[in-house]
Amino acid sequence: MSFSSLAPPLDVEQAPDRPALVRVDPPGDAASWAAEYREAVCAQVTEHGALLVRGLGLRDATQAEAVFTRLAGPLMTEREAFAPREVKGPGVYASTPWPANQPMCMHHELSYTLEVPGLMLFACPTAPEQGGATAVADAEEVLRALPTALAERFEREGWLLTRSYNDEIGASLAESFGTDDRAEIERYCRASAIDFTWRADGSLRTEQQRAAVVRHPVTGRRCWFNQIAFLNEWTLAPEVREYLVDEYGADGLPFNTRFGDGSPIGEDVVELLNSTYEAHTRREPWQSGDLLLVDNIRTAHSREPYTGDREVLVGMAEPRRLADGRPTPEASER
Repeated sequence: MSFSSLAPPLDVEQAPDRPALVRVDPPGDAASWAAEYREAVCAQVTEHGALLVRGLGLRDATQAEAVFTRLAGPLMTEREAFAPREVKGPGVYASTPWPANQPMCMHHELSYTLEVPGLMLFACPTAPEQGGATAVADAEEVLRALPTALAERFEREGWLLTRSYNDEIGASLAESFGTDDRAEIERYCRASAIDFTWRADGSLRTEQQRAAVVRHPVTGRRCWFNQIAFLNEWTLAPEVREYLVDEYGADGLPFNTRFGDGSPIGEDVVELLNSTYEAHTRREPWQSGDLLLVDNIRTAHSREPYTGDREVLVGMAEPRRLADGRPTPEASER
């Protein structure tokens, strides 16, 4: 993101327990406001890692797309989704379906891909009755707070994501890769440093090793950047994990994470990661019409349990290929 000293100023509210907040009263429509204040908004996201804009009155996907594109430029098409999303417009998606009574723990969106979104944009047409915040946590602070030995191991080895695709749970091949053509999927995997195995029943299993700690492409500072806890079996509700292991076997879970050397990550490590995130979490309840921008590399985000209807629209922008994002050589078919 770049910014200009000539950009209109924004009055930013700051508190240690919530993201930076700007209250606006746009003179015209929200898209016009976004175009006028783009430079100032980008500057605040660069400074704070996340910015909540309140007062734009975003009510639908058309409005959200107009604001997203004026602030961030072209929106990305999601690839390698772990769960199917409903497409609401060009580059605009519904939030990932997840049980309302279960949290989605902190993570960096698509941190297991080679080209990651540098910026996440969230619009909330309908706020829930209670809970449901998209909370944030500073990845630099989280890295500093982790035990040195554990952080050094992950920085040295990276982390391993394993996925098993089937027709019953999680994203399908077409939803994840944009096609169900085997040759096209193999081509994508080879280009994306993903090891793949076709099983006898026609299902696909993949492995990809990624860095757990990266340098921010703008600031150069080290960030804890991954989905180690979020996509690990121990983050699942116990009854869900038990069902999946019984149904598919320990090696057939839809997704799981390991240390970079392939050894299992214990429940204690996952609990430690999640508690460290929680100690550095900032949250502000959604209000209908809100906009939230998140620097996806510097800042992790989560979704908290909620009651009532909740609609949050998602856009991804500013694709980045991180120089230190992949610690392993090119993948090969096994």
